Amino acid sequence: MIFSGLNLGYWSDIWKKIVKDDDDILNRCNGKTIFVTGGAGFIGSEVVRQISISGGRAIVFDNLSSGKKKYLSNLRNVKLVRGDIKNRSLIANAIKNCEYVINLAALPFIPDSYHYPQEFFDINTNGTLNVVLEAMKRRKIKNFVHISTSEVYGTSKKNPMDENHPTLPQSTYAVSKLAADRAIFTIHKEHDFPTVIIRPFNSYGPRITQPYIIPEIIIQLLNGDGQVKLGNVESERDFTYVSDTARGIIAALFTDKAIGETINLGSRKTYKIKQIVNIIGSIIGKKPRIVVDKKRIRPYDVNRLICDNSKAKRILNWKPVISFRDGLEETINWIEANHIEFNTSFQGWAKNYRDKSQ
Repeated sequence: MIFSGLNLGYWSDIWKKIVKDDDDILNRCNGKTIFVTGGAGFIGSEVVRQISISGGRAIVFDNLSSGKKKYLSNLRNVKLVRGDIKNRSLIANAIKNCEYVINLAALPFIPDSYHYPQEFFDINTNGTLNVVLEAMKRRKIKNFVHISTSEVYGTSKKNPMDENHPTLPQSTYAVSKLAADRAIFTIHKEHDFPTVIIRPFNSYGPRITQPYIIPEIIIQLLNGDGQVKLGNVESERDFTYVSDTARGIIAALFTDKAIGETINLGSRKTYKIKQIVNIIGSIIGKKPRIVVDKKRIRPYDVNRLICDNSKAKRILNWKPVISFRDGLEETINWIEANHIEFNTSFQGWAKNYRDKSQ
């Protein structure tokens, strides 16, 4: 399936802010063919959008288990190949004409990993191995960027958290991602294969695919009378707007001195969940009333994540440019315009939560 044409839609104002800060992005991918696993998902579709707008060609490899074809519509030079990273022969066929790889495909929603641990290792660990091993066969691959997660660190032991922070994962999801990180790193060392590991802290924005905390709060406030049912409202996270996250990922793809490195992407600021509820309430125009629901508290939860992004600034010349409030306003507008809902409210344990429109 090939998408053509271009319609920035809501994204144009955000794009203007990004270009003002980083005008090189307009031509960064020009003439390059990039294989993007998970490219129809939340972060992946934003990465593909930026590849398309900056003159590149994206081969998107996605099984559409949570990603959506419509997230790629109206983009130039984007080809969608429906496939699963558990299938090496499908990867081999799709990757053959590509120069660069961005590996985003994963099972990402932590509560699912409590009930489906083997599936998380099958995809997040072994699936990643399938992608990198097929990429290694293509001697023309110039760089392989693997997307990890800040969850591999566990609760912060020092603030802010740099790339040397101990890795003490607190979920099966995080363990499966750390295992993939270790494999990518050792393959780079053993075979001199060019790889970069990117560890984004929490991303938020339009084209969501999971009931993460920010869309959950937004949907409850938009659809209700102000009552918001949540679990651990004292936990703190470092949030980066998805366009900034994607920009950092693409920068890593074309920065030679990033090869062999692990690099955090984040804002170096944290918000408690209860603070976020109040900020979103002020934007929507509702006074929220938080109700703590013990069923929504995750077992062995991470209490605090705060990013030290100095390495990204130094190596990638990257920093986030979209403010938290501006990003929230864009996210709220997108959710409201697209009538996003999930089948059940988020709870700490996996449920049938998928977006009703899928």
